[in-house]
Amino acid sequence: MSEIVNNKTVFSLLEVTLSIQKTLAERYKNSYWIKAEMNKLNFYSHSGHCYPELVEKKDGKVIAQIKATLWKDDYRKINNNFIKILKEPLKDGIKILLLASISFDPNYGLALRITDIDPSYTLGDLEREKQDTIQRMKDEGIFMKNKSLKISLLPQRIAIISVETSKGYADFVKVLQTNQWNYKFFHLLFPSLLQGDRAIDSIKTQLTRIKKVIGHFDAVAIIRGGGGDIGLSCYNNYKLAKEIASFPIPVITGIGHSTNETVVEMIAFTNAITPSKIAEYLIQRFHNFSVPVQNAEEKIIDKATRLISDEKNRFLSEMKLFKSVAENILVENRNQMKALATSLFRQFFFRFKNENESLGNIQVGIKKNIFTFFDIAKQEIRQFAMDIKKDVISQINFSKLLINQNIQFVLSGSKNVFSSKRQLLFQLKQDILSKPLLYLKAGKAEMLHLEKNINNMSPDNVLKRGYSITLHNGKAIKSFKSVKEGDNIDTIVFEGNIRSIVKSSQKSINP
Repeated sequence: MSEIVNNKTVFSLLEVTLSIQKTLAERYKNSYWIKAEMNKLNFYSHSGHCYPELVEKKDGKVIAQIKATLWKDDYRKINNNFIKILKEPLKDGIKILLLASISFDPNYGLALRITDIDPSYTLGDLEREKQDTIQRMKDEGIFMKNKSLKISLLPQRIAIISVETSKGYADFVKVLQTNQWNYKFFHLLFPSLLQGDRAIDSIKTQLTRIKKVIGHFDAVAIIRGGGGDIGLSCYNNYKLAKEIASFPIPVITGIGHSTNETVVEMIAFTNAITPSKIAEYLIQRFHNFSVPVQNAEEKIIDKATRLISDEKNRFLSEMKLFKSVAENILVENRNQMKALATSLFRQFFFRFKNENESLGNIQVGIKKNIFTFFDIAKQEIRQFAMDIKKDVISQINFSKLLINQNIQFVLSGSKNVFSSKRQLLFQLKQDILSKPLLYLKAGKAEMLHLEKNINNMSPDNVLKRGYSITLHNGKAIKSFKSVKEGDNIDTIVFEGNIRSIVKSSQKSINP
């Protein structure tokens, strides 16, 4: 009851609040459908009750707010209904259409007691958010930005955004590490929440961390395994989708569901329904590169084998021809040598016979002259007979000496000619015997040199000696004009790849 204090009617606070309670109870007897935004759910796990904070906003400003109560049994029924229809639990930051009665308690004040929430209203709002995000990104021209990037020919270095204990993450790593072709991958985990409203900031934070070391990675994989379709509305958030669409390297997603594709999956470079499929996609990239290389290697080996075989057959054919020609030359020279020896022998005896006959004629002539002179001078110059006789003897001796010298000259000349021809024949024989071996050794050396060159030209050996192949957009760079500042280039070396960014390019200056 009220009381009079200093001629004033005074009510207690309890009396006022009870009066308000009575008035509201009489005025608001029914339950009402109310649309509002659930600013905070305020779920208490120990009791199972919720004490939501409801607001209404206009142009981003709160224009109305009120507390509410959602008792344990009502919360359980409503939450299960949300999961069944929306694939999302009841959570903060969603717009709801709620059935509530208005209550006032002197101790706790004015509140709405929520007895039901229509999930179809929230579903429509979530779909509107998704469509708004898609349209906004298209209007800004970034919807296809990440898809338009060029992924590395061999995407080997992967930054992974996932939960460390996630089954999807474990499956992804297992598929990469146990591939039957033994392709090698480097991957680094950036732990993050992957569902619920807090996942948005968590994923964005890890993308920012990755961006600081972007040069160490070829792609980012967002991997989520298990949990069905619950908690995926965060992947329709505009801020998260924009961050992924504008990311400087390809972002691939394996969120792990097959229906109701989210905006993040739409704008990602590529998407698969499971983390394992994403791992298989990366392996397939390697396989697409490896198979042509293996085919090329087989072709090189086959062509080299056929080339060696053809050269070997050609060499054997040349050897047969050379052997045949050498034998013919040997036979021909042997016959020439025999004919030459016979001719020399005949010339020797013919010349000896002529010289011998000439000597006989000289002797006969000398004798005739002696007797003639002797007869003529016998009577006239007898006293000189002894002197003449001495002169004749001296003449005879001189003639003999001359004849002997001629005979020695003939014999010496014949012997020198025969010796010269014999030496020439011996040298020819040595050449005929040695040249096939020289040709054989030269052919064998040439064949070994050819085989060594073929082995040296093998791609593995070329890269192993320190050479490399530099690619831009999957094509070999042959000129400094093929790249410009800021381009990403990939260098293939013997044991891996090197990703680089071009700072400058210019024509080489010869010293």
